[in-house]
Amino acid sequence: MKNRAKEKHRNLTSGFTLLEVIVTLTILGLILLVISSAFRLGLSAWEKGESSGEESQRVREISRLVCQQVKSSFPYRMSTEKAEGDYLAFDGKAHTLKFVSTLPIKAREPRGFVYAFYEFREEGGGEGRLVYYEQPVLNKNFFEETPREESGVSLLEGISDVRFEYFRREDKDKNWTEGWEEQWNAKDEKELPQALRVTVALRDKKNGKKEVPLSLLASISANRSENVKIGGATRVYSPQLPAQPAPANR
Repeated sequence: MKNRAKEKHRNLTSGFTLLEVIVTLTILGLILLVISSAFRLGLSAWEKGESSGEESQRVREISRLVCQQVKSSFPYRMSTEKAEGDYLAFDGKAHTLKFVSTLPIKAREPRGFVYAFYEFREEGGGEGRLVYYEQPVLNKNFFEETPREESGVSLLEGISDVRFEYFRREDKDKNWTEGWEEQWNAKDEKELPQALRVTVALRDKKNGKKEVPLSLLASISANRSENVKIGGATRVYSPQLPAQPAPANR
């Protein structure tokens, strides 16, 4: 009897107490909570990175499309009722760009010369969008007319900035030094810029911070032209192809 009592006492003392069970369950709960929080944090970071990557890829694709159209720009010389004499249809500023190109974006098939107009619009809250207008070159006053609002297409939205810059070649006769300009008026310059740089800045929608901008360069080989008369009218131009410039530091 005495030996049985000792064995029973030993079995009772060798088991877990209620306090030990509670402590163990509490520690396991904390471990599971930490693991769950880390999993949710990792999943959120992955989704954010995936979304940011898709947006960056979209910005790259749109910017490449713009650069391809700029590369196909044409030194189209026009004469309107308001202007004195003829001039090249190209006008570029920091946030707007107007020119004539042989490459349409909205049309599925090439249809001759198209008038392209890009405009960055601020929407408030540090965000904006890039709007694109396109129309065929049909009348002689197209370059001085304001495009219809309903014809515009938003290429990029939720961006913080789009900036256009124009490369000027060196010309010692005109006392020009090569470099990037914030605007380009072909009426005064008498030629197109040698290259265009498009810089798009994204914005982190959650943190409201401006991200690292993306810059792409497009050379404009047909930046100069020679008049060719056909049937007594000067309407066709054969471009001279200059060497492609290297990017210049400001």
